[in-house]
Amino acid sequence: MKNILYLFLFISQVFFAQSGFEKGNALYQKGEYKQAAQEYENILKEEKQHSAELYFNLGNCYYKLNKVAPSIYNYEKALVLKPNDAETLNNLKFARKLTIDEIKDVPKVGFAKLIQNFTGIFNYNTWAWISIGIAFIFLLSFIGYYFSQLTLSKRIYFIGMFILLFALLLSVSAGITEKSHYDNDLPAIVFAEMTEVRSEPQKAGSSIFLLHEGAKVYVKETLENWKKIELTDGTEGWIDASAIREVK
Repeated sequence: MKNILYLFLFISQVFFAQSGFEKGNALYQKGEYKQAAQEYENILKEEKQHSAELYFNLGNCYYKLNKVAPSIYNYEKALVLKPNDAETLNNLKFARKLTIDEIKDVPKVGFAKLIQNFTGIFNYNTWAWISIGIAFIFLLSFIGYYFSQLTLSKRIYFIGMFILLFALLLSVSAGITEKSHYDNDLPAIVFAEMTEVRSEPQKAGSSIFLLHEGAKVYVKETLENWKKIELTDGTEGWIDASAIREVK
Protein backbone atom coordinates (compact mmCIF):
# COMPACT_ATOMS: atom_id res chain seq x y z
CA MET A 1 0.00 0.00 0.00
CA LYS A 2 2.82 2.38 0.90
CA ASN A 3 4.57 1.69 -2.42
CA ILE A 4 1.36 2.50 -4.33
CA LEU A 5 1.06 5.78 -2.43
CA TYR A 6 4.66 6.72 -3.25
CA LEU A 7 4.03 5.88 -6.92
CA PHE A 8 0.88 8.03 -6.94
CA LEU A 9 2.70 10.97 -5.37
CA PHE A 10 5.54 10.64 -7.87
CA ILE A 11 3.17 10.55 -10.86
CA SER A 12 1.24 13.54 -9.47
CA GLN A 13 4.47 15.48 -8.99
CA VAL A 14 5.57 14.79 -12.56
CA PHE A 15 2.11 15.70 -13.90
CA PHE A 16 1.94 19.05 -12.08
CA ALA A 17 5.53 19.87 -13.04
CA GLN A 18 4.69 19.15 -16.69
CA SER A 19 1.55 21.31 -16.42
CA GLY A 20 3.59 24.18 -14.99
CA PHE A 21 6.18 23.74 -17.74
CA GLU A 22 3.54 23.88 -20.46
CA LYS A 23 1.90 26.90 -18.82
CA GLY A 24 5.28 28.64 -18.75
CA ASN A 25 5.79 27.83 -22.43
CA ALA A 26 2.38 29.28 -23.29
CA LEU A 27 3.14 32.48 -21.38
CA TYR A 28 6.50 32.77 -23.13
CA GLN A 29 4.84 32.44 -26.54
CA LYS A 30 2.50 35.32 -25.58
CA GLY A 31 5.50 37.49 -24.69
CA GLU A 32 4.69 37.43 -20.96
CA TYR A 33 8.28 36.66 -20.01
CA LYS A 34 8.11 37.68 -16.37
CA GLN A 35 5.11 35.43 -15.69
CA ALA A 36 6.69 32.59 -17.65
CA ALA A 37 9.90 32.89 -15.63
CA GLN A 38 7.85 32.73 -12.43
CA GLU A 39 6.16 29.52 -13.60
CA TYR A 40 9.53 27.92 -14.33
CA GLU A 41 10.93 29.11 -10.98
CA ASN A 42 7.91 27.60 -9.21
CA ILE A 43 8.70 24.22 -10.79
CA LEU A 44 12.27 24.40 -9.48
CA LYS A 45 11.12 25.55 -6.04
CA GLU A 46 8.00 23.47 -5.43
CA GLU A 47 8.23 20.37 -7.63
CA LYS A 48 12.05 20.37 -7.61
CA GLN A 49 12.08 19.08 -11.17
CA HIS A 50 15.33 19.83 -13.00
CA SER A 51 15.95 19.49 -16.73
CA ALA A 52 18.12 21.14 -19.35
CA GLU A 53 14.99 22.28 -21.20
CA LEU A 54 13.60 23.97 -18.09
CA TYR A 55 16.81 25.90 -17.41
CA PHE A 56 17.12 26.76 -21.11
CA ASN A 57 13.62 28.24 -21.22
CA LEU A 58 14.23 30.09 -17.97
CA GLY A 59 17.43 31.53 -19.41
CA ASN A 60 15.48 32.70 -22.46
CA CYS A 61 12.94 34.46 -20.25
CA TYR A 62 15.60 36.37 -18.32
CA TYR A 63 17.40 37.22 -21.55
CA LYS A 64 14.20 38.74 -22.91
CA LEU A 65 13.83 40.66 -19.63
CA ASN A 66 17.42 41.93 -20.05
CA LYS A 67 18.49 40.30 -16.78
CA VAL A 68 22.08 39.40 -17.55
CA ALA A 69 23.20 37.29 -14.58
CA PRO A 70 20.05 35.11 -14.30
CA SER A 71 20.03 34.40 -18.04
CA ILE A 72 23.70 33.36 -18.11
CA TYR A 73 23.31 31.38 -14.89
CA ASN A 74 20.40 29.33 -16.23
CA TYR A 75 22.08 28.69 -19.58
CA GLU A 76 25.11 27.41 -17.66
CA LYS A 77 22.82 25.18 -15.54
CA ALA A 78 21.32 23.79 -18.75
CA LEU A 79 24.79 22.97 -20.08
CA VAL A 80 25.65 21.05 -16.91
CA LEU A 81 22.73 18.72 -17.63
CA LYS A 82 23.15 18.74 -21.41
CA PRO A 83 26.76 19.60 -22.31
CA ASN A 84 27.65 20.96 -25.75
CA ASP A 85 24.02 21.65 -26.69
CA ALA A 86 24.33 23.88 -29.77
CA GLU A 87 21.20 25.97 -29.11
CA THR A 88 22.11 26.67 -25.50
CA LEU A 89 25.69 27.57 -26.42
CA ASN A 90 24.43 29.94 -29.10
CA ASN A 91 22.02 31.73 -26.74
CA LEU A 92 24.70 31.88 -24.05
CA LYS A 93 27.02 33.60 -26.51
CA PHE A 94 24.41 36.33 -27.09
CA ALA A 95 23.77 36.70 -23.34
CA ARG A 96 27.48 37.17 -22.65
CA LYS A 97 27.51 40.11 -25.06
CA LEU A 98 25.43 41.98 -22.48
CA THR A 99 28.19 41.75 -19.85
CA ILE A 100 30.58 44.61 -19.11
CA ASP A 101 33.75 42.69 -18.27
CA GLU A 102 35.93 41.48 -21.11
CA ILE A 103 37.80 38.48 -19.76
CA LYS A 104 40.13 36.63 -22.07
CA ASP A 105 39.79 32.88 -22.29
CA VAL A 106 43.28 31.38 -22.16
CA PRO A 107 43.00 27.82 -23.56
CA LYS A 108 45.20 24.95 -22.54
CA VAL A 109 47.94 24.01 -24.98
CA GLY A 110 50.08 20.99 -25.74
CA PHE A 111 49.56 17.55 -24.21
CA ALA A 112 47.12 18.81 -21.55
CA LYS A 113 44.82 20.15 -24.27
CA LEU A 114 44.96 16.86 -26.18
CA ILE A 115 43.92 14.94 -23.07
CA GLN A 116 41.13 17.41 -22.29
CA ASN A 117 39.83 17.27 -25.86
CA PHE A 118 39.78 13.47 -25.78
CA THR A 119 38.17 12.98 -22.37
CA GLY A 120 35.70 15.78 -23.08
CA ILE A 121 34.19 13.90 -26.02
CA PHE A 122 31.80 12.24 -23.54
CA ASN A 123 30.81 12.95 -19.94
CA TYR A 124 31.93 10.57 -17.21
CA ASN A 125 28.62 8.65 -17.20
CA THR A 126 28.95 7.89 -20.91
CA TRP A 127 32.55 6.78 -20.41
CA ALA A 128 31.33 4.43 -17.67
CA TRP A 129 28.79 2.82 -20.04
CA ILE A 130 31.44 2.54 -22.75
CA SER A 131 33.73 0.75 -20.26
CA ILE A 132 30.95 -1.67 -19.34
CA GLY A 133 30.30 -2.39 -23.03
CA ILE A 134 33.99 -3.03 -23.73
CA ALA A 135 34.26 -5.25 -20.65
CA PHE A 136 31.29 -7.30 -21.88
CA ILE A 137 32.85 -7.74 -25.34
CA PHE A 138 36.14 -8.67 -23.66
CA LEU A 139 34.31 -11.40 -21.73
CA LEU A 140 32.76 -12.74 -24.94
CA SER A 141 36.20 -12.76 -26.57
CA PHE A 142 37.62 -14.70 -23.64
CA ILE A 143 34.83 -17.26 -23.91
CA GLY A 144 35.44 -17.52 -27.65
CA TYR A 145 39.18 -18.00 -27.03
CA TYR A 146 38.58 -20.63 -24.37
CA PHE A 147 36.18 -22.76 -26.39
CA SER A 148 37.70 -22.26 -29.84
CA GLN A 149 39.30 -25.34 -31.37
CA LEU A 150 41.06 -23.67 -34.30
CA THR A 151 44.53 -22.18 -33.86
CA LEU A 152 43.77 -19.19 -36.13
CA SER A 153 40.59 -18.26 -34.30
CA LYS A 154 42.38 -18.58 -30.95
CA ARG A 155 45.04 -16.14 -32.17
CA ILE A 156 42.38 -13.70 -33.38
CA TYR A 157 40.54 -13.87 -30.06
CA PHE A 158 43.82 -13.50 -28.16
CA ILE A 159 44.87 -10.39 -30.11
CA GLY A 160 41.35 -9.01 -29.82
CA MET A 161 41.45 -9.45 -26.03
CA PHE A 162 44.63 -7.38 -25.80
CA ILE A 163 43.12 -4.62 -27.94
CA LEU A 164 39.93 -4.64 -25.88
CA LEU A 165 41.92 -4.59 -22.63
CA PHE A 166 43.80 -1.51 -23.84
CA ALA A 167 40.52 0.13 -24.89
CA LEU A 168 39.02 -0.71 -21.49
CA LEU A 169 41.91 0.86 -19.59
CA LEU A 170 41.72 3.92 -21.84
CA SER A 171 37.97 4.40 -21.34
CA VAL A 172 38.21 3.89 -17.57
CA SER A 173 41.05 6.41 -17.36
CA ALA A 174 39.08 8.89 -19.48
CA GLY A 175 36.04 8.45 -17.24
CA ILE A 176 38.07 8.98 -14.06
CA THR A 177 39.74 12.06 -15.56
CA GLU A 178 36.43 13.54 -16.69
CA LYS A 179 34.81 12.85 -13.27
CA SER A 180 37.72 14.58 -11.55
CA HIS A 181 37.40 17.54 -13.93
CA TYR A 182 33.65 17.71 -13.25
CA ASP A 183 34.13 17.64 -9.46
CA ASN A 184 36.89 20.26 -9.46
CA ASP A 185 35.31 22.53 -12.07
CA LEU A 186 33.04 24.81 -10.01
CA PRO A 187 31.77 27.66 -12.17
CA ALA A 188 29.83 30.55 -10.67
CA ILE A 189 28.13 33.68 -12.01
CA VAL A 190 28.47 37.15 -10.49
CA PHE A 191 24.99 38.39 -9.50
CA ALA A 192 26.07 41.62 -7.81
CA GLU A 193 25.83 44.66 -10.06
CA MET A 194 29.45 45.42 -9.19
CA THR A 195 31.81 43.78 -6.71
CA GLU A 196 35.45 44.05 -5.71
CA VAL A 197 37.85 41.13 -5.88
CA ARG A 198 40.40 41.39 -3.07
CA SER A 199 43.85 40.03 -2.39
CA GLU A 200 42.78 38.52 0.95
CA PRO A 201 39.54 37.01 2.32
CA GLN A 202 38.66 40.14 4.27
CA LYS A 203 37.34 43.62 3.53
CA ALA A 204 40.66 45.10 4.65
CA GLY A 205 42.40 43.30 1.78
CA SER A 206 43.45 45.46 -1.13
CA SER A 207 41.14 45.58 -4.16
CA ILE A 208 42.68 43.83 -7.18
CA PHE A 209 39.97 44.45 -9.77
CA LEU A 210 36.23 44.89 -10.22
CA LEU A 211 33.73 42.41 -11.60
CA HIS A 212 30.26 43.17 -12.88
CA GLU A 213 26.99 41.30 -13.23
CA GLY A 214 27.13 38.23 -15.44
CA ALA A 215 30.89 37.58 -15.22
CA LYS A 216 31.81 33.89 -15.03
CA VAL A 217 34.33 32.78 -12.42
CA TYR A 218 35.57 29.46 -11.02
CA VAL A 219 35.50 28.76 -7.29
CA LYS A 220 38.78 27.33 -6.00
CA GLU A 221 38.42 27.64 -2.24
CA THR A 222 35.91 28.67 0.43
CA LEU A 223 36.78 30.45 3.67
CA GLU A 224 33.82 31.51 5.81
CA ASN A 225 31.93 34.14 3.76
CA TRP A 226 34.62 34.44 1.11
CA LYS A 227 35.33 32.50 -2.08
CA LYS A 228 38.69 32.29 -3.80
CA ILE A 229 37.98 32.58 -7.49
CA GLU A 230 39.86 32.24 -10.75
CA LEU A 231 38.98 33.87 -14.05
CA THR A 232 39.38 32.24 -17.45
CA ASP A 233 42.54 34.29 -17.98
CA GLY A 234 44.13 32.79 -14.84
CA THR A 235 43.67 35.82 -12.56
CA GLU A 236 42.81 34.92 -8.95
CA GLY A 237 41.41 36.74 -5.94
CA TRP A 238 38.86 36.64 -3.11
CA ILE A 239 35.24 37.67 -3.50
CA ASP A 240 32.31 38.03 -1.11
CA ALA A 241 30.33 34.77 -1.33
CA SER A 242 27.03 36.65 -1.51
CA ALA A 243 28.12 38.34 -4.77
CA ILE A 244 28.11 35.09 -6.77
CA ARG A 245 25.92 32.07 -7.33
CA GLU A 246 27.51 28.70 -8.00
CA VAL A 247 26.25 26.78 -11.02
CA LYS A 248 26.84 23.31 -9.53
